[in-house]
Amino acid sequence: MKKLLALLLAALMVLALAACGSSASSSAAEAPAEAPADTAERTSFIMGIDPEYPPFSYMDSDGAYTGFDVEICQAACDYLGWDMEIFGVNWDQKLIQLDNNECDCVWSGMTILDSMTEAGYVISAPYYDNTQVLVVKADSGIASSADLEGKYVAVQLGTSGEALLAEDGDLADLAATFGELVTCDSFLKCFTELEGNSVDAVFVDLPVAASYVAEHEGLVIINEELGAEQYGIAFRSGDADLCAAIEGAVAALVENGTYAEIAAKYPDIVNNLLFLSE
Repeated sequence: MKKLLALLLAALMVLALAACGSSASSSAAEAPAEAPADTAERTSFIMGIDPEYPPFSYMDSDGAYTGFDVEICQAACDYLGWDMEIFGVNWDQKLIQLDNNECDCVWSGMTILDSMTEAGYVISAPYYDNTQVLVVKADSGIASSADLEGKYVAVQLGTSGEALLAEDGDLADLAATFGELVTCDSFLKCFTELEGNSVDAVFVDLPVAASYVAEHEGLVIINEELGAEQYGIAFRSGDADLCAAIEGAVAALVENGTYAEIAAKYPDIVNNLLFLSE
């Protein structure tokens, strides 16, 4: 991982030299980074997020967006000297909204999929290891995925969980045992369906499950990991320089300790952050 960070910083330096023809020494905390040529004139950056996706992106009690991804993006924009704006995407339409220039990236627990790179999207290096889990009521009698035969299971539209349970997904055989797979446009609606007894389980990302269960009594996470994946940041085709600028800024935040300071606020995810692993 240290090698990855070093390569990211080296790439940023090369791009900066190409843009301005000279270099200047300064620490990450002292001055904004030089941006790649195609981003040198940029003054703002629009971050596309799922607004209901704690602990990565969500609205706090004061009505402001926060979360691990939001804080890291803000710190990266501060480092680059850019103003940051937030755009709440419809998760099932996120790539369409990205293509329509409603945001500059999708950065919100975004699973890296081969289909995205094949379609031409620019994807950052992965930064988080994730798994899918099942959330059920504590008194449901459901102890594993094998107990879901004939049951109703909810999943959020546009997520990797939905893709895994689709007819051609890796967990299609499991989904075939369900009484019904219920799709909702947000994970909060999935949990509302569970708490209202309309479904028997929710198929969801582990950190989201942990965050929700910690604040809602009577729900438990089944100790069974059903799908491994990694999170990254998605950019439009042709935005490799923009991706490089963000990656370089994040690498600098790792080097100067800011990344670890922000991560410490989110103990449920800190151990799975790749940039902090050995």
